[in-house]
Amino acid sequence: MAENRDDPEVHWIDPSRRGVLPLEGFHISRSLARTMQSDRFETRFDTDFTGVVQGCADREETWINDTIFDLYRDLNRMGHAHCQEIWEGDELIGGVYGVSLGCAFFGESMFSRRTNASKVALAYLVDRLRQTGFSLFDTQFLTAHLKTLGGVEVERNDYLRALEKAVSGKADIMALTTPQTAQGVIQRNTQTS
Repeated sequence: MAENRDDPEVHWIDPSRRGVLPLEGFHISRSLARTMQSDRFETRFDTDFTGVVQGCADREETWINDTIFDLYRDLNRMGHAHCQEIWEGDELIGGVYGVSLGCAFFGESMFSRRTNASKVALAYLVDRLRQTGFSLFDTQFLTAHLKTLGGVEVERNDYLRALEKAVSGKADIMALTTPQTAQGVIQRNTQTS
């Protein structure tokens, strides 16, 4: 992370308690399920990575400086960074992006230009991760927003054990063979949470 968008330095963050979004414990509230089923939004995966990172950085204070922006785009080109996008017509209104390594996904940032857009993005991303063999969704920190969706904090030693196991495994985020639907995401989430 950078201290702000103008900070030329990049800093590694290693909190003593790590934010994690359990893939089997993601919470889809009734209102979120209604939003997902309303067909207001279109979901896409990895079609506008740059747009998602720009959306995440488009706020008064951000940790995404030019160096970080360029490095994530490079990781995307190499197939290691991915994004879940939410569209309304031809407008990108929400999304989340992160990096995959083994069976671990490191959620880096998300944004929302409409109510619940980032939550819808997370719901679809969690479903994709579960269907393609992932075991760990690292969020670095636990925010109030992530807590409402089932996010938890784990002690560093517990996190490091889970991380070691996850990065040594194999998952393929691109291996989803059937299109995701709101009903399917909700149903699979209900069966496993």
